Amino acid sequence: MKQDDPRPQAKPFEIPKRLIWNAWKDVAANKGAPGVDNESIQAYQENLGGNLYKLWNRMSSGSYHPAPVKQVLIPKGDDFRALGIPTVADRVAQAAVKMALEPRLEKIFYPESYGYRPGKGAKDAVAQVRRSCWKYDWVLDMDIKAFFDSIDHDLMMRAVEKHAPEKWIRLYIRRWLECPIQLENGEMVSRSCGTPQGGVISPLIANLYLHYAFDRWMKVNYPGILFARYADDVICHCRTRNEGEALLESLRDRLANCKLELHPAKTRLVYCKDNRRKGAYPFTRFDFLGFSFHGRTVQDRKGNLFTGFNPAVSRKSLKRMNEDIRNLNINRSTQATLPELAERINPMVRGWIAYYGAFYPEPLKRFLIQIDLRLGRWARNKYKRLRGHKRRSWKWLKRCRNSFSKMFVHWDYLFAKGHG
Repeated sequence: MKQDDPRPQAKPFEIPKRLIWNAWKDVAANKGAPGVDNESIQAYQENLGGNLYKLWNRMSSGSYHPAPVKQVLIPKGDDFRALGIPTVADRVAQAAVKMALEPRLEKIFYPESYGYRPGKGAKDAVAQVRRSCWKYDWVLDMDIKAFFDSIDHDLMMRAVEKHAPEKWIRLYIRRWLECPIQLENGEMVSRSCGTPQGGVISPLIANLYLHYAFDRWMKVNYPGILFARYADDVICHCRTRNEGEALLESLRDRLANCKLELHPAKTRLVYCKDNRRKGAYPFTRFDFLGFSFHGRTVQDRKGNLFTGFNPAVSRKSLKRMNEDIRNLNINRSTQATLPELAERINPMVRGWIAYYGAFYPEPLKRFLIQIDLRLGRWARNKYKRLRGHKRRSWKWLKRCRNSFSKMFVHWDYLFAKGHG
């Protein structure tokens, strides 16, 4: 073609514009914080057509390079979890690759993998683990040390190449894996392994990594052992202690070959002790996805009490929920009305009930009752006639509860059937 030929040059990569548009809609729906460029979803949308065309043009020509990932530290218990926040444009690009790649990966993923998959969720994984604990006496509770930070890039790309013949998908996943991280102090840190939690593409490729590192390996080498995996949280069910100990040793070697390591203090063999299982063992409980599994007193259909191995909200989850409630400073919010307090509290409580209320809800109910203790203190601080009178404030709160039982979500949950 002559230099003065006005016809446009063909793009090296054929990427449908509709794919970029659908990716934008997905990113916009999920909202999210700005990346290193401090550009919000709203700001990006002000020149949406131009921004999306620019991104499509760069991706189609091969000139697209992601910006550094912004690190944000999120409290996790007594420590912090590092999230990596890409820019809005990079999130759109990652969403486009995810939309192209996810349908074909869903065809190879096993049913035992529950995390970040369409039509599956954490409660499904918990329910499966509960059923398996009733059948098998032993659990191998696995904790992969710093999984998202340890993913080997070359092994990751080998897995991607099995399922992505498109050069542009492979090219951009490699660039996302290798792009640097900007720390909160502005320092840039290069990365030779790992994928940042917070990226749109990270959950999908992390699942692909563990599909080959763990799921498929288990199916080939230990087809008789049941397991459930939610991202890097893994539970294996064993018939005997010896079987569990042998599996643990094999998994250490397998994961080491995949550049991963089991956390020595958090990985353990657990005995699912209940009224039928009488043996002794140091570990008889484990946590999984915010639930604590151990022997609990339950009632059968005939009203007989027995000890069953069941999940309920864990102590760590209760501690976090209590901190969330405390951070609302309910008892000091004397300028607010009772309905305004309900507007603050209800969204988080509604989520807790939907999730933790699905299994053995008694510990959750005991926690929710404590919210009324804070409401009682709020009432005594707000109304002079109630100050110094606990019993009077409880009577006042009960009258409110009886008259407006649906004002607070936990009132409706706890007392709607006449338990108040």
